[in-house]
Amino acid sequence: MIAATPEPPYYVVMFTSQRTPVDAGYAEAAQRMLELAARQPGFLGVESARSDGLGITLSYWQSEEAIRAWREHAEHTQVREQGRSTWYTAFVTRVAKVERAYAFARPD
Repeated sequence: MIAATPEPPYYVVMFTSQRTPVDAGYAEAAQRMLELAARQPGFLGVESARSDGLGITLSYWQSEEAIRAWREHAEHTQVREQGRSTWYTAFVTRVAKVERAYAFARPD
C-alpha cells in the first residue's frame, strides 16, 4: 500500500536490507516494529517491498527529531541488534528530506 503523506516538506528513512536464510522470529519482529513505529509521535506512514532476500522499507516522519526518537527507542534498538546478528547480511539506512512529491491514482 502507498503511504498517504502530507504535503512536503517531511522526511523519509530508507532502509535497504539483504536477508540471511534465518527466519526465526523475523515476521513477528517486523510486525511489532511497524505497530510500534505507527504509535510514535511524528510518524506519517510506511511502504515496504521484499524480493529474493532484498528488502526496501520507506518510513515517513514529520521531523528529524521524530526519526531520532524512533532510532533511540529501546525496543527498536534491541530488534535492530537482533537484525545485525541474525536476520541481515547487510543493510543501509538513508535519511532524506522530501522537498516535492507527486502522485497518480487511476480512478476506479
